[in-house]
Amino acid sequence: MTTKQIDYCIELARTESFSRGAENMFVSQPTFSYQIKLLEEEVGFEIFVRNGKGATLTPAGEQFVTYLSNMRKELKRAIEQAQNFSAKYQDNITISLMVRQALYFLPEAIKDFEKNETGVQITPLFQYENGIDSFLKNESDIIFALEEQTKQLAGTNVHKLFESHIYLICDKADSLAEKNLITDEDIYGRTLMVGGGSPALLRSVQQKLISSGKIEYFNSPDHDTTLTNVASGKGICLAPGFLNDHSGQFAWIPYDCDDTFSCVLCTHKADQRQSLDTFIKVLQKLYNETVAFPL
Repeated sequence: MTTKQIDYCIELARTESFSRGAENMFVSQPTFSYQIKLLEEEVGFEIFVRNGKGATLTPAGEQFVTYLSNMRKELKRAIEQAQNFSAKYQDNITISLMVRQALYFLPEAIKDFEKNETGVQITPLFQYENGIDSFLKNESDIIFALEEQTKQLAGTNVHKLFESHIYLICDKADSLAEKNLITDEDIYGRTLMVGGGSPALLRSVQQKLISSGKIEYFNSPDHDTTLTNVASGKGICLAPGFLNDHSGQFAWIPYDCDDTFSCVLCTHKADQRQSLDTFIKVLQKLYNETVAFPL
């Protein structure tokens, strides 16, 4: 199966016309039709039902083209990334994190690092779920994680980065936004967004508030949904400071709690590249030198 055959197949599924598909692919109709026929012979089933006007997908073809389209997008992305890499770099360091805002200083760290390490590219990889599994499969070189998540990880080095506190998030027009510190009593009588893949420490705090019987709660599947719910007036939420994008859309007020999230970077013990160590030290330096920056 060639990439041309894949493209022809996707285009025919889109246009349902051999003539239009061939025109869009800049080939003759006989060539276009022949490549579709070769593809069907290779996979061993009919992808299209021919008719007088063109072709429509068979049930098996519908499923096949769905997978084919996703595969083609990934292939295109892989080619583009490789083209970027080969044009300028000799090495690549991939860093996985669940959301962009988790490492607020990452863009600055990349800029500082690449000033001196001109041949090494830093590639962010955003994985809201399964990031640790991906890291353990060596699909990333560094992963941002909470220290509690790393205790059972074999063959890894853990690099401390910063401690993150718990904040209450509310609409800026909410009366709570005027406070400098939020206590449990401030939250009583309100509706709290909970769930959303919250880390163990945050779930514990949420459960303590729920068990008081003095708040309502609303289950929210993820952080973005939670923020949407807060913006629409459905309630308030508690969140780690490292999720703050500092856009100013919401009020983030410190919550009266001594517990913090220990945020770390993990690397593979087998990866002894000096450039990897240098990049981690750049990030650590940026966070260590942070003054009056809420985390």
